[in-house]
Amino acid sequence: MNPMLTHADVWDAIDALAERNGLSASGLARRSGLDPTTFNRSKRTTRGGRPRWPSTESISKAMAATGSGVSGLFADHLRREGAPARTIPVIGHAQAGGNGYFDDAGYPVGAGWDEVAFPDLGDPNAYALEIAGDSMEPVYRDGDVVVVSPAASLRRGDRVVARTREGEVLAKWLGRLSARRVDLRSFNPEHEDRVLDREELDWIARIVWASQ
Repeated sequence: MNPMLTHADVWDAIDALAERNGLSASGLARRSGLDPTTFNRSKRTTRGGRPRWPSTESISKAMAATGSGVSGLFADHLRREGAPARTIPVIGHAQAGGNGYFDDAGYPVGAGWDEVAFPDLGDPNAYALEIAGDSMEPVYRDGDVVVVSPAASLRRGDRVVARTREGEVLAKWLGRLSARRVDLRSFNPEHEDRVLDREELDWIARIVWASQ
């Protein structure tokens, strides 16, 4: 049994979602307000043959357009593998800024969290963070839930959550990441970008999914 999601699993889930709603891949994209070619097979690999993954935004819009949740989207995969969706803790954004909610490596600690079902990411320390406020609009809105994987690798352009040593929790675009500094770009132009020394950060982790 291997409940981890592969590139093929994600695209198969999108095809199954389209089929359950009586749509082609192009029809699902149109209903979701996307370019009709977004989910086409030609978009699933690069010209060099490397796997191309669908974006979080496109999947979120497809789920919203069809009224499907994350566990519903991957129902066929989970049923085929004989594995239930694991539960991950959901931490309020305001709580995330408080002392004691994370350890030094960026993993949530304690008990009594809300939980949400989610396919296994291969990271036992993955958790969900509920967005509060408008500082991440229009990408994330108040009440959206993002899934964070501390084990995921980081690269420029990723969406990340970072926590400063003073307890501030930031959700930003990752700009330049060096041994000494971290460049964090704001989603909302009304909120400033941040450039932090690495010693100012407790941790930084990649956002791997969003439920919007």
